[in-house]
Order: sequence, then structure tokens, then C-alpha cells
Amino acid sequence: MPVEFKDYYDVLGVARNASDEEIKKAFRKLAHKYHPDVAKDKTIAEEKFKEINEANEVLSDPEKRRKYDELGENWDHPERQAAQPQGGFGGGPEDGSEFHFDGTGFSDFFEQFFGSRGRPFGGFGRTRGGGVGSETFAQRGQDIEGDILVTLDEVLHGSSRTIRLQRTDPRTGRSTIQTLRVKIPPGVREAQLIRLAGKGQEGIGGGDSGHLYLRVKFAQHPDFRVRGADLYYDLELSPWEAVLGATVHLPTLDGMVSLKIPAGTAAGRQFRLRGKGLLTGDGTRGDLYAIVSIQVPSNLTPEQKVLWEQLAKKSAFNPRKTS
Repeated sequence: MPVEFKDYYDVLGVARNASDEEIKKAFRKLAHKYHPDVAKDKTIAEEKFKEINEANEVLSDPEKRRKYDELGENWDHPERQAAQPQGGFGGGPEDGSEFHFDGTGFSDFFEQFFGSRGRPFGGFGRTRGGGVGSETFAQRGQDIEGDILVTLDEVLHGSSRTIRLQRTDPRTGRSTIQTLRVKIPPGVREAQLIRLAGKGQEGIGGGDSGHLYLRVKFAQHPDFRVRGADLYYDLELSPWEAVLGATVHLPTLDGMVSLKIPAGTAAGRQFRLRGKGLLTGDGTRGDLYAIVSIQVPSNLTPEQKVLWEQLAKKSAFNPRKTS
């Protein structure tokens, strides 16, 4: 089945030689615009948000980006395709069946080159049967594996998702499509496997079907970084807010909250918001850490420059003073 090439640089609107910082900024800008929580048209936003996350998943990872760049403009030429794994998302089960997913948050292109690719997961089990004087084997179907993109809101609250699994028999070319309901439990972890029992490869000779395993990948959030059950947020302050103190508003997964910044706050200081993170193993929640960075104004007007010069002359603070 033909796989549509994804131009991830075009998705993020950056040049192919874009720096890591440029990719990060482009992702955050687009992710804020199309985040399902804020967009007016949620259907379009959800699809766009998944596309942006997929592009960032590849381009923000040095190894994946290198592999993607090596595909080059001739990625779909026969000689290049011949060097890639065949059979949909990979070699597929031993009978060559192809498996394609829809609704997991990842495109066929990503799954083929960067994902779990619907490859067999585990081996065949065999059970003995048959009558007197004969010996036959019922062969259990192989397990298969794919990826599923999960948002932090789903991690916190859980959700129920609908995906479609398409199976293609290479011998007949016949495809069947099955709609499956996937339950994402609250507190799910990165790389955790969600099992759909009996939804893998069909068994042979009366053997049981294998299972379908979906490997969880967290959708990157435009505001938060995840470490275990804790979230980290870059809190940008102006110099006067850091010096004089201020009350600022910052996002959490539960909505906006106010945070009081004391006077004399230095860059790198962390403010801990208890219970604003993700679920832990015991059902409690981790914390949200706001990490301060001081944003220095640029492109000063002549009047602003004069004021900063006056402040510098009157300031008693000199970080280079040694005595």
C-alpha cells in the first residue's frame, strides 16, 4: 500500500537547516494555536495538533531527524523503497499480512519509518491436539504492536478512543477494517503498553488470536515538560517583575492560577505548585514546577535606553564587584 510522504519541515514552517531552538519555537507557536483546548474548530485543531506533534517528534530528536534527512527527496524511488522494510508498518507477521492503524495519532509514514510499525510482538504459541494416531498443532496468532499518541489531559483524566485497524492479506489483496475502542486509563505512563486482547493476528488450526499492543507516546505539550508525574513550566519574567515582585498568571492542566513572585527573584528559581502535576502510582498527583527566566528587552527606543542608563548609574548592584 502506498505511503504518503510527510514533509515535517513544511508542517512546522521551518527551513531544513533550522536550529533546534527554531524548531522548538515553531512547535510551541503552532501547538498553542491548534491545541484542542483553545481552538474554536476542535475537529480541525485535533488533526492539526497531531500532525504538529508528529513533526516535532521526529525533528526534535537528533537520531530521528538524521534518519529523516537521509530519506531525502528521492525517498519514494524504487531503489530507496526496496531498502525499507516491506509489509505495511514493517515485515508483518510471518504470513506477510499488513496492518494499518487510523485514529492513533500517527500517520502511516511515521509508523513505517519511526514507530512500532505494526510489527509482530512476541512469537507464536502452539497447543497440541488431534485424535488417536495423529498429531496436529493449533497455532496461536502473533501479537502485533503500534503506537498511540496520548495528550496530557488524557494522561490525567483518562479517555476512550476509537481506532480503526485495517488488515490486508497479501495473498488475496483483500482488506478488512475493524473499529476498536481503546480505553486509556488515568495515570498511564510513557511507553506503557495497552493490550487489546484477541485483536492481533488470527490463529491457525483453531488456535487463539494474538493480542494488539499499543505503545503510549505522550503528545508534547506547548507549555509543559514531563518528568515522571511532575510537570515543568518555563516562567518568563520581565526584569522589573523579578526585581519589584509581581502577581503573575500561569497555566496548569486544571486551568489558570495566580502565583505571587517575591521581590528580588533570581533567574533559575523554582516555584512549586503542589498537586498540579500528573497522577502518581498511588493515585495522588505530582507537582508543577515553574522555573524562572528573566527576559531582557531588546530593540530599545532612545528614551528607554536613557532610562536604563540612569538606572544603571543609580543602582548599587554590581555582580562583578570583588570586594
